[in-house]
Amino acid sequence: MNKGRLEAFSDGVLAIIITIMVLELKVPHGAGWDVLAAQWPVFLSYVLSFVYVGIYWNNHHHFLHAAQKVNGASLWANLHLLFWLSLMPVTTGWMGENQFAPLPVAVYGVVLLMCALAWQPFQRSLIAANGGKDSLLAQAVGADWKGWLAVAMYVSGIALAFVAPWVSCLFYATVAAIWFIPDRRIESRIKQ
Repeated sequence: MNKGRLEAFSDGVLAIIITIMVLELKVPHGAGWDVLAAQWPVFLSYVLSFVYVGIYWNNHHHFLHAAQKVNGASLWANLHLLFWLSLMPVTTGWMGENQFAPLPVAVYGVVLLMCALAWQPFQRSLIAANGGKDSLLAQAVGADWKGWLAVAMYVSGIALAFVAPWVSCLFYATVAAIWFIPDRRIESRIKQ
């Protein structure tokens, strides 16, 4: 099965997710610094989510670039991933509008966790469709320590949200920082 339609569909969905998030930003009513200061939680949550969507788009691109084909399992796994990513605008807005209150921060973390967990079947399905354990993708992914570290930090962040929501947000931002630099494993394997 050709991967072009999967790439195009996914790019479109991710573009819509970013568009929805930016449309949730409201124009400040007033011209003073105090009006802008009141908007910082909304803007900060938007920036974090924008970075996350960008990271998923970047890694999705690299994975599909290395894959030669997709199958039915890849299509469904991709839809599963896109479902969880599509909840980013809602949780982003809720967290920002409520100034990082415990429950919105925890729910935001749950969505991040589910996105990370949904990445795993997507990754495995592409590996299976492209040669299995001996494939270029399987070699590039290796043990995927960054993926499992992210899951552990999300779970910790969710638990901490009810005690120290800012620590949770710091965990979420740390995971984004870890993944912000594109994963070079795939690029280096393709060049070999």
